[in-house]
Amino acid sequence: MRKALILLTFAGLGARLLFVALEPATTPVADETMWTTWGAQVLPSPEVRFSPFAFRLIFHPPLYPYFIGSLYALFGSLAAVKVAQALASALLVPALGRIGGALFGERAGLLAAGIAAFYPELVWFSAHFWVETLFTALLWWGFERLLAADREASIAPAAAAGLLWGLAILARETVLYFLPLAALWLAWRRPRGLARGAVFLALAIGVVAPAGALNLWQGNATISREEVYEQYWAVRGRIEKYRFARQKGLEAIAARQPAWFFEKLRQEMPNFWEADSQVLVHIVRGAYGPYEKAAAVAAAVLVLAPFLAVLVLFTMGVAALPRDRGPLLLVAFLAYYVLLHVASHGYARYRLPALPVLFLIAAFAGASWRTGTYSSLTRARRAMGAAVALVLALSVAPTLLSWFTEPWDKPVEPGEAREEPA
Repeated sequence: MRKALILLTFAGLGARLLFVALEPATTPVADETMWTTWGAQVLPSPEVRFSPFAFRLIFHPPLYPYFIGSLYALFGSLAAVKVAQALASALLVPALGRIGGALFGERAGLLAAGIAAFYPELVWFSAHFWVETLFTALLWWGFERLLAADREASIAPAAAAGLLWGLAILARETVLYFLPLAALWLAWRRPRGLARGAVFLALAIGVVAPAGALNLWQGNATISREEVYEQYWAVRGRIEKYRFARQKGLEAIAARQPAWFFEKLRQEMPNFWEADSQVLVHIVRGAYGPYEKAAAVAAAVLVLAPFLAVLVLFTMGVAALPRDRGPLLLVAFLAYYVLLHVASHGYARYRLPALPVLFLIAAFAGASWRTGTYSSLTRARRAMGAAVALVLALSVAPTLLSWFTEPWDKPVEPGEAREEPA
């Protein structure tokens, strides 16, 4: 397995580097401009000089700007950042291979690694300036070490897991509040489980601080996104803006009780699981310039077909999933990550760090089906699988249908309209 995993990792790296070299010309758009401005312009400037005390980025985790800025300072080019991101993205391949191999067997591990190596969205994101590539690699190596600490009953991998989780949270704060559950899961195991959980939690918290509240307000307000921004920017002071957004977000949630949770599920699940991708957003918004619709349709098929196939295998895998500690941790993380974005707002790009859970469980289903070891399902398990399939189908169906029935003017970001390029 080790030799095959190394080959898959280099194959995934080759695919990413090839895409970096051959991608049609484009420039940073939307949030990419924020990250590249802070990283390549502000951090190396004479006023900041990479000092955390002079760096005035507030309510966004700082690791990704430093990642961009350090590489830009060394090589003087954003192309170097893309190459480093290709490497970081390729490192997800062995992480999932090791996790899948430990939880579900070597065949499932290699299948999960193969999906990660060539999954079109992962390849595409490695050439663009969104934090998800770095965040996902750090997070899933953190998971790999966390599971190793539990399996080996060892302190050293628990310490490495804590460091990796802390760094992942400094890239994107969304997993901060899963830390206590992960630590409790690690502690709930003899011998010395409590010590491992404490080491993991202490090292993770040692490098972490929480972030802002604007998304909470945006995702729950009954006014338009533009009105939210108008009110937000009218407040003077960054701390005051944060407090104002937090208060307005909590007020919006309180005003929608007692039906808030069910309304948000209906609203955000289709956004989180939508049959869309930042790849297609980039094309249709005209970031590559004017496009032929046939080429865009081909891109949509290339990106969405693997996503839908993974969803199908995932539902099969969930129905037959072993009730062991490791698989339950994966399911708990997926539920946490989905509910987090139900509470704020969902979007296709936001699900990228959670996709490895789908890859792993889909690989388990594919490998067990291939080898004839897919277990006979009880009535309860069949019902659970059908329920998961129904929820995902209802979530995916609106956007999937819209590709065939509506003009190509889907939202660029939640709540924004996309203009068709001339």
